[in-house]
Amino acid sequence: MKKAKEKLNAYAVILAGGRGTRFWPRSRTRTPKQLLNIIGADTMLQQTAARLSPTFRPTNLWIVTNEDQATEVRKQLPRVAKSQVLAEPIGRNTAAAIGLAAIHLRHEHGDALMAVLPADHYIAQSAKYRALIQAALQIATEPGQMAVLGIPPARPETGFGYIERGKTTQRSGKFPVHDVRRFTEKPSLNVAKKYVASGRYFWNAGMFFWRVSTFLKNLRRYVPKTHADLEELAQTIGTPRYASALRKIYPRLENISVDYAILEPATHNVKHAVVHVLPAEIGWSDIGSWEAVYELIAASIKNNRRSKETSGNISAGPHFAIDAANNFLWSPKKFVAAIGINNLVVVETPDALLICPRDRAQDVGKIVKYLESQKLNSLL
Repeated sequence: MKKAKEKLNAYAVILAGGRGTRFWPRSRTRTPKQLLNIIGADTMLQQTAARLSPTFRPTNLWIVTNEDQATEVRKQLPRVAKSQVLAEPIGRNTAAAIGLAAIHLRHEHGDALMAVLPADHYIAQSAKYRALIQAALQIATEPGQMAVLGIPPARPETGFGYIERGKTTQRSGKFPVHDVRRFTEKPSLNVAKKYVASGRYFWNAGMFFWRVSTFLKNLRRYVPKTHADLEELAQTIGTPRYASALRKIYPRLENISVDYAILEPATHNVKHAVVHVLPAEIGWSDIGSWEAVYELIAASIKNNRRSKETSGNISAGPHFAIDAANNFLWSPKKFVAAIGINNLVVVETPDALLICPRDRAQDVGKIVKYLESQKLNSLL
């Protein structure tokens, strides 16, 4: 008789500490992309939390952010306990952020299941997404096993990492599950084309599932110094020494993504697969630029049979266009008049104005680097 899987409580760990530099000038240090209403009326973080309900109640949500954003995070998610919003004193990438959540979860709940999810992605099919999470958590219940959601690639994208599936296929509930052969870095265009043509690769969307004990055991194996430092910090949780210990210890943690730290090495030199991927056709977008925002909204308008919009212009407020088409215009408090312009992004805030071709929207992050180099902190 097959042994029943252990019953563990599951918690969603939402990573919400990024800066979102490609959404300047709206995205700033204290109000980055995930804390803005980029798509729809609610912020990306609020949409993420709502999408996870009812699978995860507010008591089962943990947020990892940074000190600059923690106050706004708590304001936007008032039903999440303040103690479950963890503020990093300095950014040390995703392995450290997940490790911080893991030691707090262990302190509060012992061993538990973790669903590690980004705060700033768009997912159209929420119900299917929640069902996939449940299926992935079933896999992760087994000690030592880890699961990821893989997005079937829609194009040969060079801005994402990829997951190559192996030959072995099983099922979790109604969903197919593949062993992971390897994780790959962001490829060149020619390599990305080969990946897509092969049918064996998925985009890595940064959605991971494991037990707290599985994660910490792998962290100890592959990043032992970071594990030791986190264990030192763990001894202070719930004591008056925690805040000072966090400031002292956290900068010592290795600055490395969880993909490189754990998932990649976990696929090497093992007799049996321990990392598994579930194909996730869920209407996903990382909304990585203003161009991606335009594409999402434009597709929604196109699918709305009642829409009278024919020019392809998208505006946050009232506008009028003459011989102008396919522009993204963000100026919610001012009337926008556009004449003879096409395929532009225009984003206005009280202290800055961005104008660029839509196909150059990925370069907006370079403006932030310039502002940093010039120490123009008021614009950051």
